Amino acid sequence: MRVLVTGGAGFIGGHVAEAYLARGDQVWIVDDLTSGRMSNVPRGAEFVQMDIRDPALASLFAEARFDIVNHHAAQIDVRTSVSDPRKDAGINVDGFLNVAELAMRHQCRRLIFVSSGGVVYGEPEDRPTPEQAPKLPLSPYGVTKLAAEFYLHYYYRVHGLDYIALRYSNVYGPRQDPHGEAGVVAIFSKRILAGEPLTIFGDGEQTRDYVFVKDVAAASLVLGDAKLGPATTLDDRAFNIGTSQETTVNQLAAELQAAARRRVEVRHAPERPGELRNSCLDIRRAARAGWRPAATLQSGLEQTYRYIAEAEGRRA
Repeated sequence: MRVLVTGGAGFIGGHVAEAYLARGDQVWIVDDLTSGRMSNVPRGAEFVQMDIRDPALASLFAEARFDIVNHHAAQIDVRTSVSDPRKDAGINVDGFLNVAELAMRHQCRRLIFVSSGGVVYGEPEDRPTPEQAPKLPLSPYGVTKLAAEFYLHYYYRVHGLDYIALRYSNVYGPRQDPHGEAGVVAIFSKRILAGEPLTIFGDGEQTRDYVFVKDVAAASLVLGDAKLGPATTLDDRAFNIGTSQETTVNQLAAELQAAARRRVEVRHAPERPGELRNSCLDIRRAARAGWRPAATLQSGLEQTYRYIAEAEGRRA
């Protein structure tokens, strides 16, 4: 198939593009390199440096005639969305609409949208949290992700644009930048490697659902090809992508030190205001459609730490 991955120079998008190429698909990547890096662009992909809001994107759609559009490009920093919600919306709503309109006009087979299971549910009462749980985002970033899902449901019902929304939990793995909540794996790994203390905010008993990036990439391929019934509600085309396992920050620090076979000091600092206390996703719907994570937390952390250690060694 002919596949477009927006944000394909990013940490997750690069792995997704790599998975499509390994399957034998033709892959184009659109990324403005604001946060993406050329080192994440896999060999064999055609790279176009462009903002997703650029009107010139229409020419690429007209020429390539994509079968699949996998939309990873986004402003992903929750704190940036709080300090500058208009910037966040400019990329995550206006940029998204440019991509969705073009996918509709050029009759792509399916648009895969990356949403966020970590933010659209807010502070959910039920954990693991199912797709049908109330949507109560507590940040502008979460609001834009949910808004895009509503837009997609409109495009589906009114214009026939087929789509799925993948609500990611906290993704980690090789090539990850130490950025955002899931970036704690990269941050901790680098500090353990350097023999420096780990800082945990609050009591460390807050939980997250950590999912390995190669499993996330596999979800795009499996669910992107899945045969789906009609969507009468917003959640009918939404899939949680996680592990359904809660891990505390204290546990994560211990597991990473075990993976590294090194011990460092662990310090606690005051908790950060506005941080979610708990997040864990129910993945049974994705499992019924044919996707399950393959990596355990232990194996994923070992692969991530080994990659970071090798990368730091090359830089040294």
